[in-house]
Amino acid sequence: MTSSASPTRRGLSRLIAAFTLAGAARARAQSAGPYEVLLESNIRVAMRDGVRLATDVYRPARGAKAVPGRFPVVLERTPYGRNVTSFRDITQANPKTPKTRAEVAAVYVQQGYVVVFQDCRGRYDSEGQFVKYLSEGADGFDTCRWLAAQPWSDGRIGTMGLSYAAHTQAALACLDPPGLKAMVLDCGGFSNAYQDGIRQGGAFELKQVTWAYNLGLESPEAQKDPKLMAALKAVDLRAAFAAMPWADGHTPLSLIPDYEAYVLDQWRHGTFDAYWKQVGIYAEGSYDRFSDAAMIHMSGWYDAYSRSTTDNYVALSKRKTGPVRLIMGPWTHGARSTTWSGDVEFGPGSTLDALGHGDYDAQRLAWFDRHLKGSSKADPDPPVRIFVMGGGSGRKTPERRLMHGGRWRAESAWPIADTRTTLFHLHGDGQLWESNPSPTAKPLTFVFDPSHPVPSIGGTITSGEPLMRGGGYDQREGPSVYGSRQPYRPLAARPDVLVFQTPPLQEDIEVTGAVEANLWIASDGPDTDFTIKLIDVYPSSPDYPEGYALNVTDGILRCRYRDSWEAPALMTPGQSYPIKVTAFPTSNLFKAGHRIRLDVSSSNFPHFDVNPNTGAPEGTGLTRRVARNTLFVDSGRPSHVLLPVIPRRT
Repeated sequence: MTSSASPTRRGLSRLIAAFTLAGAARARAQSAGPYEVLLESNIRVAMRDGVRLATDVYRPARGAKAVPGRFPVVLERTPYGRNVTSFRDITQANPKTPKTRAEVAAVYVQQGYVVVFQDCRGRYDSEGQFVKYLSEGADGFDTCRWLAAQPWSDGRIGTMGLSYAAHTQAALACLDPPGLKAMVLDCGGFSNAYQDGIRQGGAFELKQVTWAYNLGLESPEAQKDPKLMAALKAVDLRAAFAAMPWADGHTPLSLIPDYEAYVLDQWRHGTFDAYWKQVGIYAEGSYDRFSDAAMIHMSGWYDAYSRSTTDNYVALSKRKTGPVRLIMGPWTHGARSTTWSGDVEFGPGSTLDALGHGDYDAQRLAWFDRHLKGSSKADPDPPVRIFVMGGGSGRKTPERRLMHGGRWRAESAWPIADTRTTLFHLHGDGQLWESNPSPTAKPLTFVFDPSHPVPSIGGTITSGEPLMRGGGYDQREGPSVYGSRQPYRPLAARPDVLVFQTPPLQEDIEVTGAVEANLWIASDGPDTDFTIKLIDVYPSSPDYPEGYALNVTDGILRCRYRDSWEAPALMTPGQSYPIKVTAFPTSNLFKAGHRIRLDVSSSNFPHFDVNPNTGAPEGTGLTRRVARNTLFVDSGRPSHVLLPVIPRRT
């Protein structure tokens, strides 16, 4: 007897039966307890151009043999070594011993996942040339397509990873690859690298140089050539940065020409052109086709990717049907299980672990269970969870950190719905307050010498070692601060820093959101930079007799981009211009008795490259000039800062 069912229907029935049997087999195997882990190492996965990427596959096993059947897959693509332990894979309970890659994989494999770690193109054992960020979209798509076709894959893919491994996730999601169902992007995933991660406000982030140098030490070329390795280790980064500007072939990266080439390419692409709209560094251009996977976007207020994280959340939560969540802690880059940032302590409740759902891997596992396995267990978290910094005792801890404190808060959206954008004017006498400025207030002028820039002391910095570190610090120079000079002074005492602050606050004020300053400025040169820095000023105390000026967030603008990122225009010396300087988002409670302070200057080095004040194309000028820069504070040209103030809640 022949079946009346069509071939298509018969094929579908066989497929359903196969999945049913596989699911039953998996259930029987799981009933015996957690799976064992079997590693298939250094599988060579071919990309569309024939380049093969080194890939480790961790599979569920019994008795040292892979369990038959199909499983959901968790993927991480990294330039840091697919089998190299990450120092960020710690927990609050065990902060000193990070998990190895095998231990991380075991968390998921034991519960019925296949875990895949892959070296990015040109890194470690993978073939091809490494060009930072720009190969990750296509390579990620091809890897997902390969995963979906494997006999041990059920076609459902989750992605995870920190920093560059978050950038690789966003890059592949821009191409909507087959099978992608869930993502956990930790401190990365460029919304627009022109404004967060490579450049900011037109200035270039010099962490790209320090990152490239440090990764160059791990490059295949250096690992295979002892002479090259020795020469790289002999490079003195401190001396090299002090000798800027650099000519081609005379940078700290000249020994690794491929790395030097891509960094100079980033640096010299000053205008927002097609270069910045490539997949891998510009998710904004792909939001509509971006994967509709379930997503967690996570970062910290002192992380270099806080703006990308919040921007991606805002855009994708409006466009996608899958759940999209945002988590913002008080952390530096990837320090989700650490209670302090820089020299500031936030307390044991400030970590991701302290949210009450287990450590980082336990929380990721629960996310994947819901969105790759269909777990019916309810999501315990709201759409937005933020840590509001501040409110602590202000005492010095035994570790000699400022106890700034803070608390977690649940929100339904970002930006916060009841935000009251409040205008604080910059007054000629150094006051920062809501009252209108005087019509006769005289402009304030300072000398900006690019050979003696304001040193970077904390902030949204990552990958800057050994020259700079992120986090919260007292804003004063010292022997550990690169670029400081004796006698070490508070930044407020520098003649090239204009300081504006409120009187001591009569009540607490919470500032949560993006901070923006609208300034009226002039310069005696064709181009210069203006910087802002929001600071929480502690009063004098027994532990800190001179008080404590805690950096909260900061921003920068290269003035040639004051009207357009696509069409820069030099200034007419002496002419006044309105500019907008945007700082990264933050959340901080300024306690009663504290002051809110805004510093205005023209440099923040080595976080950003120093403007030579000549108008020369970026990354090419070899001469500098001293600039006399002016800030106007009268009622006709009212410079002010807009703070996102959150009303007190009962």
